[in-house]
Order: sequence, then structure tokens, then C-alpha cells
Amino acid sequence: MITDFKGKTAVLTGAGSGFGLECARLGAKLGMNLVLVDVQQDALDKAEAEMKAAGAQVLSFKLDVASAAQMEAMGQAVFERFGAPHFVFNNAGVGAGGLIWENSLKDWEWVMGVNVMGVVHGVRIFTPMMLEAAAKDPSWQGHIVNTASMAGLLNPPNMGVYNVSKHAVVSLSETLYQDLGLVTDQVGASVLCPFFVATGIGMSHRNRPAELGADKPTKSQMIQQAMTGKAVGSGKVTAADVAQLVFDAIASNQFYIYSHPKAIHSVQTRLEDVLQARNPTDPFADKPEIGQQLKAALRGA
Repeated sequence: MITDFKGKTAVLTGAGSGFGLECARLGAKLGMNLVLVDVQQDALDKAEAEMKAAGAQVLSFKLDVASAAQMEAMGQAVFERFGAPHFVFNNAGVGAGGLIWENSLKDWEWVMGVNVMGVVHGVRIFTPMMLEAAAKDPSWQGHIVNTASMAGLLNPPNMGVYNVSKHAVVSLSETLYQDLGLVTDQVGASVLCPFFVATGIGMSHRNRPAELGADKPTKSQMIQQAMTGKAVGSGKVTAADVAQLVFDAIASNQFYIYSHPKAIHSVQTRLEDVLQARNPTDPFADKPEIGQQLKAALRGA
């Protein structure tokens, strides 16, 4: 548990927008040193200027979290400037969907590279630093938060590649929590599972690498983007609300962080399907009109 954030260091990926930016703002208010990481230069520059104006010590990096070499170089620079970070927020993520057999190899490489390997790199690079710092100082405290999604606990249709990536992040995070518990009481872990919150993820394609460029979107992919965009845009929980939940979870050593606790009912239904070995429940059972609209759109009715 980190109860006093002043003077401590936070590494935040996806820091140019959404949860990363709002956590940076909170960190600046709490007197933290900030390491801002993003793939979008203009958003990163704007975030850096804002945090410096707020009085924070800032180190910023434009990089692709899917790149092991870029992440390793960033990690070394952080250690040289600030030492081991106390809060690592493996938050950068991208969204993509459509019928699962329609995702191209490039779709899989892009989404898994950012959403999964970005988290993997953050964990493998910073956890050893944090454990070393904890071993040297019994009062040292650290925490790692990985951004997954409610799609990491559910399997909504027409979102397969995203679901797979976020289930991987939940699994990685739960294992990290257990593994840390074997070796230390000074470094904790949490997984953030937001539902529909207005962030920039609906426009992820703006930062897609040229070498992993998308093919012309299929009908199912266009339908998914429109439905997700509408749901995200109508969300009442803000990215700032979620950032506060993240800091509260760090202070209380809470593992699962939910933006919409009522959505857990759907997770319970899924787990009961698993326990009873019954076929997966209709995800639109509570809102059949949405399911009917999706079927009709996909079947061309």
C-alpha cells in the first residue's frame, strides 16, 4: 500500500489521453515525479507541458509499448533519473473488433502487441527494479496497475481480438499478484477493468503503425466500431473518476478495480455457465433489442 505519494515516481503508459492522462494529473497534484509514455507526440507534448506547469518533475518518451527495445531503453532512463518507480501504470491500449475470423494477422499483431506485450514489457522491466528497491529498504512501497477491461472478464460478441487481449491482461495480473505475494509484502498489484468510459480508445486506429496498417474494414468491423463508439460516448463515468479509483485502490491494496460495479452481474452469469458446463448465456438477455439489431445488421436483414 502506498499511502503517501509525495516525492514518489509514477510511470504511466498511454499518458497522452484517457486514464493515463488523468492519473498523471492526480499524480502531479500529489507531488509525484511523472514518467509520461505515449505513441502520439502532440498529445504527449501537451501532457508534459501541463504536468510541468503543475510543478511536477517530468520525463517523457514517445514510443511504442509493443517494442521491447524501446521499452527497455525507457526503463533504463527512468532508473537513471529517478531510481525504481513506485507506481507503474501499464495502461496503453488499443481497440479493434469485428467477427473473430475476419480479423487479419496484422490486426492480431497490433492489438496483442500493444494490449498484451505492452503490459508484459512493463512488468518484466520494472518489477525487478521494484523488488530490488524493496529488498534494500523495508519501508519502500510499490504498486503495479495493469489496464484490462470488463472484456477481460466477459466475452462480448463481435469483439474477439480485443477480448482475447484483455483476458490475457487479467490472467497476467492475477498471476503477478500471486507471484509477488510469494516474495514480498512491499510491492502490490491491481488490474483495472473499466466498462464504457469516454477515452480515446474508440479512435485507436489513429496511432496504428504503418507496417501494421489495416485492410478495408469489413461490415462487422464497421458495425462494432459504431456500437462501441455510441456506448463509450454515452458513458456517465469519466476517465477522471476512474483515475481516482486507481489511486484509491493503490492506497488500500485493492486488486480488482471496477468502473461499473453493477456490470459484475454479467461476470457472475458467465462464471455460472462455466461451473455448470452450460452453453454461454445470451449476452443480450437483458437487452434483447440490441442483440436483434446486431443480428439483423450482420445478416443483412
